[in-house]
Amino acid sequence: MRQECAEIARGLRKHDPDLLDRLIERYHYRLLRYLISLTGDRALAEDAFQETWLHVLERGGQYNGRASFESWLFSIARHLVIDWSRKKKGVSLEALTEPDDDRAPLQVPAGQPSPLGLVAEREQADRLARALPSLPAVYREVLVLRFQEEMKLEEIAAVAGVTLSTAKSRLYRGLEALRRSIEGGGG
Repeated sequence: MRQECAEIARGLRKHDPDLLDRLIERYHYRLLRYLISLTGDRALAEDAFQETWLHVLERGGQYNGRASFESWLFSIARHLVIDWSRKKKGVSLEALTEPDDDRAPLQVPAGQPSPLGLVAEREQADRLARALPSLPAVYREVLVLRFQEEMKLEEIAAVAGVTLSTAKSRLYRGLEALRRSIEGGGG
């Protein structure tokens, strides 16, 4: 992992276009999904996606390879969304992350579960989808990074710019708030 990070750092310092293409291909889906979850707006997320990669291209020399590239990339994206939300008058990051009413339905995982299993799974996903936006943004963010983006706690801490203990605390509190929201009337 460290060797890969060091190679990425060297390639970014040299502005290697092949490396950038590989990185975009590798992180395209996950980064866009993360940005959509932060903004709640696909068009805004796509703009942030493009801007994130422009920052990577322009400031690639700042990546030193000591942390994972993924953490560095997601931190850039997160800070762009925060900056944009600050520029919008009266709109907070919380307001940007409200879901649209016309969201695409959640996709059923591959495989052939029974129709009853599909219904139960869909009901659980709907409860989570209704409960997640009601959580404070700091909890929602760590839950998305942990369970949707499958990041380690150390990476979450780096993305959010907090200590490891704060990331753990936010994850625990976020899970507890999610549980209470689902049990208390969210579902």
